[in-house]
Amino acid sequence: MKRIINLYITREISSLFLLGIAVFTLVLLMGRLIKLTDLVISRGVALADVALMIVYLMPSFLVFTIPMAFLLAVLLAFGRLSGDNEITVLKACGISLAQLMPPVLCCSAVAVLLTLAASVIGVPWGNSAFKSLSVRVLKENAAVTIREKVFWDEIPGVVLYSDRYDEERQALKGVIIHDGRDPRRPLTIFAGDGRVGGLPSGGGLRLVLNNGSIHSAGREGEYRMVTFGEYVMSVAGLGGGGGISRSETDLSLGELASQAENRAIPRAGRLKASAEFHSRLAFPLASVVFAILAVPLGIQNRRSGKSAGFSASIAILLLYYITLSLLRTLAERGTLPPGLALWLPNLIFAAVGVYLFRLASREEPLPTPSLAAVRALASRWTSA
Repeated sequence: MKRIINLYITREISSLFLLGIAVFTLVLLMGRLIKLTDLVISRGVALADVALMIVYLMPSFLVFTIPMAFLLAVLLAFGRLSGDNEITVLKACGISLAQLMPPVLCCSAVAVLLTLAASVIGVPWGNSAFKSLSVRVLKENAAVTIREKVFWDEIPGVVLYSDRYDEERQALKGVIIHDGRDPRRPLTIFAGDGRVGGLPSGGGLRLVLNNGSIHSAGREGEYRMVTFGEYVMSVAGLGGGGGISRSETDLSLGELASQAENRAIPRAGRLKASAEFHSRLAFPLASVVFAILAVPLGIQNRRSGKSAGFSASIAILLLYYITLSLLRTLAERGTLPPGLALWLPNLIFAAVGVYLFRLASREEPLPTPSLAAVRALASRWTSA
């Protein structure tokens, strides 16, 4: 009988879990789809490249959507079981609330493994691949992104303005270029007309400018102006030379650990690397914490239906992410040790979950804040 009950609860959670992942991931992806669609429509990027970008973004989304979907699945599953009085029937058969936890914890273990894989392996791979692909796409389609009467700044340090631009012939009229790649001697170039082409290596733009002048400013008020009949300018600043810069999210766990212990790196950089290292490991375990917390809350919402379960999941997620963000900020500032700060949200919410679970096991009402208390807290927050 226990085997049947375990399979029944597992099936109930799994279906909602998969649906939640799809919905939450699609919601997060919608914000990026607008920009990715613009790449296809206005910049001529191939659909295959856009599809690859979406694949590379998926691990970053799944790190958040898997725990979110699991929390919602457990809340809705146990809310339905309680609303249909199935929990009452199981208790009448001598099955306690603790005996219903094994399938929930098994499902949470699967969610933890999936989130760990996305966090430890998928995020650094996806971020690095996304940056490399973005650089390549921009290099290949740089000329397509130029628009007349619009400041073009796709390549760092270079801003181009053209009064008229013929996209078919790639001809410019009334050109103004600010080249700030060398901060010690920025250049401003004016040209009557010009043409745009790609470099042979595919690493940027080749601008052939006609009938213009170059204005440069140096130190101590130094100013120079050079007029030209024809001037060839190579704009290869993107991805050239030093390669693509990498942030903490692009590094593997081993690289983060090495960076956190490297005394040659400034303290702020070591703290960020250490915080990212602990976050990669601590955040996936939130699914276990949510399993303990969601079961008593799901049973409590027996009369409120799915809307209450969804509202409770959003409230818990907001509290968890706000707590995590606050403590991570303290860790990056050095106020708290990163190991303590990043694991503390799991410990706090796990303690609250165990307390609520014990109340639900003894069939005692769960503490809920009164409307007056919520209003008093809101007034204090707004007046602070």
